[in-house]
Amino acid sequence: MKQIRTLMVLVLSLVGLASMAPAIAQAPQDAPMVVHLLDYLGADYGGAVRDGKIVSADEYKEMQEFSSQIVGRIQALPANAARDAMAADAQKLVSMVADKAAAQAVAATASRLRWALIAAYRVPVAPATVPAQSEAPALYALHCASCHGAEGRGDGPAAKALDPAPANFHDPARMTSRSVYSLYSSISLGVQGTAMSAFAQLPEKDRWALAFHVANLGVAAERVSRGEAEWQKVRSGAVAPSPIPDVTSLVTVSADELRQRSGEDAVLLQDYLRAHPGVLEAAKPAPLALARDLLAKMLAAYRSGDMATARQLAVSAYLDGFELVESSLDAVDHDLRLQVEHEMLALRAMVNASAKVEEVATQTSLIDGLLGRADEKLAAGDLSPGGAFISSFIILAREGLEAILILAAIIAFVSRTGRRDAMRWVHAGWIAALALGFVTWVVASYLLDFSGANRELTSGVTALIAAGMLLYVGWWLHGRTQAQEWSRFLRDQVSAALEQKTLWAVASVSFLAVYRELFEVVLFYQALWIQAGGGGQHAVLGGVAVATLLLALVGWGIFKYSLRLPLKPFFAAMTVLMVLLAVVFAGQGIAALQEAGAMGIRPVPFVTVPLLGVHPTLETLGAQLAVLVAVALGYFAGRRKAAAPA
Repeated sequence: MKQIRTLMVLVLSLVGLASMAPAIAQAPQDAPMVVHLLDYLGADYGGAVRDGKIVSADEYKEMQEFSSQIVGRIQALPANAARDAMAADAQKLVSMVADKAAAQAVAATASRLRWALIAAYRVPVAPATVPAQSEAPALYALHCASCHGAEGRGDGPAAKALDPAPANFHDPARMTSRSVYSLYSSISLGVQGTAMSAFAQLPEKDRWALAFHVANLGVAAERVSRGEAEWQKVRSGAVAPSPIPDVTSLVTVSADELRQRSGEDAVLLQDYLRAHPGVLEAAKPAPLALARDLLAKMLAAYRSGDMATARQLAVSAYLDGFELVESSLDAVDHDLRLQVEHEMLALRAMVNASAKVEEVATQTSLIDGLLGRADEKLAAGDLSPGGAFISSFIILAREGLEAILILAAIIAFVSRTGRRDAMRWVHAGWIAALALGFVTWVVASYLLDFSGANRELTSGVTALIAAGMLLYVGWWLHGRTQAQEWSRFLRDQVSAALEQKTLWAVASVSFLAVYRELFEVVLFYQALWIQAGGGGQHAVLGGVAVATLLLALVGWGIFKYSLRLPLKPFFAAMTVLMVLLAVVFAGQGIAALQEAGAMGIRPVPFVTVPLLGVHPTLETLGAQLAVLVAVALGYFAGRRKAAAPA
């Protein structure tokens, strides 16, 4: 029972470590509130000041209070490369309110600052999945109608006692300046100085459902019908690509912003999509199309000087777009895959280094052409059965090889020591990883937005933790290569404190080795399954079967032949394997953090061997060199210690 309790503590601890990466990518706790205040200020300032004069003293006082809060809250956010510039813009916003500037200028400044904050602190601004609108009327009647009225006109039974009065969702001047996300923020966080309290106790999907419902209350059915006609034009290709390409665009842009940018027809389209957001979910772009669209947006942001957004989009173009078809393209044109990967890495380095706009534009155009060639190679998403088989095989073989090597080595080590009771720790580690991997997939698919950046952050953090664990186990094994040390270990058995720590280490490595691969494998297979189509999905399953067989044979071979080695060579071989895998994981971990945009990228002329964690950047190679230096220093220190008595 004690071991089981200890194991449960271990698993829970590792779950916490594995969940660190998504937390890194999420916004600090106060960032969504700042975004909410900026949204509210931009939308309501026009009701306080008009033509340089105060038209509502109470609302003007509220605008002054909110603008001051924005400055203080931004300054209190965690250190960030863009924070000082945002704080300066926030101070400018305070001055504009004090000078009673035009409402349009204040709204534009607030909007620019809001987007900079979203990009810099990765504030989530869209639902992970589109909420079911069928449940929204009942939610509204239960939580909102008493104040806002059954039709949303601000005339509910409780409205007479409230000051200020509840919002009227049929007021066009106010509602056209609000995005769905700003309504969601008001529902989630409340509105200071009013009776509008936070409804954070409601599930996130219910809050989004309410936000969509409220946004549609004042929209006439005739506008929704006209908007449906615009949607059909977009779907048929009769007009230019949609100004609302995805759910994020739908929920973050107000009608006023969209009208100014794209005209009245775009607002009609928005009215329809807000009433039927599920059609956007069903019309997600293919990975390469998404990558090209994100690169175009990246260049536009870079031209406008919005460096934080440009960096985020450059990362997303690779992780959420191209990476999902890498294996498929590798099976068709290996050289093209390497070229695209290299050029996208170079683009991210240029953006991080604030290169000239002309250089970034040239690089973006080059990549767009390469992605066009890749799209042609993949026949616009129709992958041949042979290509599907090879892609499927590569995905599982590549992602699973390291995990199998580690598990086989650890199982052989436990068997060789005669500590069969320790086997449960190894098995508990990888079984817990499988269970958590399944939970992660379910949560990321249906509850939360687990973007490519979050995926790489998870992979990077777990890889670096695994590298540290492997070094520990490798060092421990190296200490057992001396005959006298092994005899002492056998005499001491479990009572030694080092043995207890070793059990924790092998279970930790077993867990991390499996968990870090699982979610990427699932995500890549989701994309491949769609791309292969009905005619190639049997080939995908065949690739899985063959790769599984290969991995099983590799694991069996390591286990069988390592047990035949004499004791000292066995421990030496296991030590070398653990060290090599630690070097691989160190390179892969740093590379994953770079791909997620969490670390800088300084390319160097060197070979690329992803399977070994070798990437041509100063950071990845430096991390691997640091591991090797640490191993060398430990080795020579151990030799000196062993030679000291003589």
